[in-house]
Order: sequence, then C-alpha cells, then structure tokens
Amino acid sequence: MPRQPVYEQVIDDVIRSIQSGTLQPGDKLPSIAELCEQYRASATPIRLALRILDERGWIEVHQGKGSFVAPNPPA
Repeated sequence: MPRQPVYEQVIDDVIRSIQSGTLQPGDKLPSIAELCEQYRASATPIRLALRILDERGWIEVHQGKGSFVAPNPPA
C-alpha cells in the first residue's frame, strides 16, 4: 500500500488529536519547523496541511503567532 502524502498524514494526525481530546480548543500546534522535523518533510506540505485544516475549520492560523485549535472544531 503506498504511503499517504505527508500533508494528508499531518491533517489526519491533527484531526485525530482534536477528536481524542489530546489537543483542546485554543491549544497551540507545534511550529512549522517542529512539524517539518517530526514528519521529516519540507515546509511546503506542512503549510498545505495547515491551510487545509484552517479552511475546514479545525484550526486557526494567526500570522506570526502560530496555529491554534479552533474554538469550535467540526464534530
């Protein structure tokens, strides 16, 4: 089975963490640099994952501050 793209892995992991309660509304996600290290990936797929999570309402990205779990993430 082919491995899923890094950005999909990041999306799945973040959603799982929010659904399980590991990440709570308002929690700060690791920085792009930390996520790059964690997933052994360049910043491009990490940024893509964060943008998709933001568009879907799971997180809020604040320029210069970081990414945070949305106050009311999807059920």
